[in-house]
Amino acid sequence: MPERKRNATDVTKATDASHPLPQSHLSHEEGFIPPHGGYQKLFSYPKTQIIYDATVRFCDRFIDKRSRTHDQMVQAARSGNKNIAEGSRISGTSKEAELTLTNVARASLEELLGDYKDYLRQHGLRLWDKNAKEALYVRKLGKKDNLFYEDFREFIETRPAEVVANILICLIHQANYLLDQQLRRLEQDFLRDGGLRERMTRARLAARAKQSRGGPHDG
Repeated sequence: MPERKRNATDVTKATDASHPLPQSHLSHEEGFIPPHGGYQKLFSYPKTQIIYDATVRFCDRFIDKRSRTHDQMVQAARSGNKNIAEGSRISGTSKEAELTLTNVARASLEELLGDYKDYLRQHGLRLWDKNAKEALYVRKLGKKDNLFYEDFREFIETRPAEVVANILICLIHQANYLLDQQLRRLEQDFLRDGGLRERMTRARLAARAKQSRGGPHDG
């Protein structure tokens, strides 16, 4: 897996606060487990947290709580947020797991995006054009620094389903763009730091282990 780029705006430089390395080690090397965590500093994390909170409100307001769709949308939104955090936490010991979990987050948001579009289509509601004034307003608001759910609360909790669904669609597009950038960096670093070689080594070791246990040709 790739080592994340050392960019303070998008990647953590902090070690696990509960298990700090001795100062003498910090001054010379990263230590056995490199810096990890700090997912709150990833641009994608607060965006997906807003999407998760807003999706819970949307589903409670407009979708029957007993329906499978309600649960699926909430779980997809949750996965889009929590897998980013989990990937960041585990990055110190498994870069490949970080990449895998980030991909899961991206796939979950894509599923959620389809759910919102389906809702609009099935209820005969309008999907905003990307250049519509409403979409441009939401995209501009979504680029604000230090974004929180409170920035959208009034819209999410008072506007009709058509408006809320379109707001979420705009935010998901923004989050997906951020995750696509994040995944490209992770994949490039993964290859640069020998991740492919590590995969090949594991495959060889697994093949040897299987042979040592005795394959079909043994007898």
